[in-house]
Amino acid sequence: MSAPGKAPVGVLLMTYGSAATADEVPAYLASVRQGRAAPEELVAEFQRRYELIGFSPLVRITLAQGQALQELLDARHGPGEFRVEAGMLHSEPHIDAAVQRLAAAGARRVVGVVLSPQWSPIIMGGYSRAIEAAARQLGPDGSVSVAGPWHRLPGFVAALSQRVTEGLDRFPPEQRPQVPVILTAHSLPRAVVDREPEYLEQIMATVDAVVEAAHLRPGQWRFAYQSAGHSPEEWLKPDLKDLLPSIREDGHKDVLVVPVQFLADHLEILYDIDIAAREEADEAGLNFHRIQLMNTMPAFIAALAEVVSRELEPAT
Repeated sequence: MSAPGKAPVGVLLMTYGSAATADEVPAYLASVRQGRAAPEELVAEFQRRYELIGFSPLVRITLAQGQALQELLDARHGPGEFRVEAGMLHSEPHIDAAVQRLAAAGARRVVGVVLSPQWSPIIMGGYSRAIEAAARQLGPDGSVSVAGPWHRLPGFVAALSQRVTEGLDRFPPEQRPQVPVILTAHSLPRAVVDREPEYLEQIMATVDAVVEAAHLRPGQWRFAYQSAGHSPEEWLKPDLKDLLPSIREDGHKDVLVVPVQFLADHLEILYDIDIAAREEADEAGLNFHRIQLMNTMPAFIAALAEVVSRELEPAT
């Protein structure tokens, strides 16, 4: 239990946000495009995808992750030591409003955690700018910091490898060592990666750690990108769909997809993987499977607590 009058440490989980429904797509895409309206054909395509999946649960899941982290920190440190909120970069509830709630709760120090294990100042700079702009609400003695990469954090690697093991456990024991596994990451424009190659190094470090922890055999796993954007520049390859035909040609009947960056169900999972990639697997003659995402998995919430503890270590 914290001492009476002691200010709690604020913890802000941050993610991209999403349009919850097809009707919210135009406003969401305009925010992503820094206020510029998206082309009608892009809006129509995204609305089509939303209509297929029904809605995006990303914001709801992120709020649930925040609540689960609050409960874990309360159990470990006593109520009042931490105050957890969630804020989105491009949809409600926004980061600024989340910091305002933390300030109202008495927090003067806020630790921001971007819900992406890999960190890129270029790709994720918007989170730092948003939380720093909101820091004024904490008062003259307030401070904010953003957690750096946690792509090899033991708790995160253990949680993700557990999901891989659970996915393979769906198969008969004699089949598990032969089931092809494709680990995926969000594709990026080649020009972005050329400016910051360390980001890809972090992704591959996560892949290597999970392969080792999940005891995947040499030749059993491959790596690919997914969710390439709607723009003409070169995007990273190979794409997930490019690997599927060769897996079938090698005599396999199944494939297990393992997203290594995505921590909650949303459009890039529910459409790009569960609908588009599944259709491509069907066309290749493969039975499609994917792991369950982290969402509010207790081991993953414990990993988030590990991130928070790590960020507070220099001050203790």
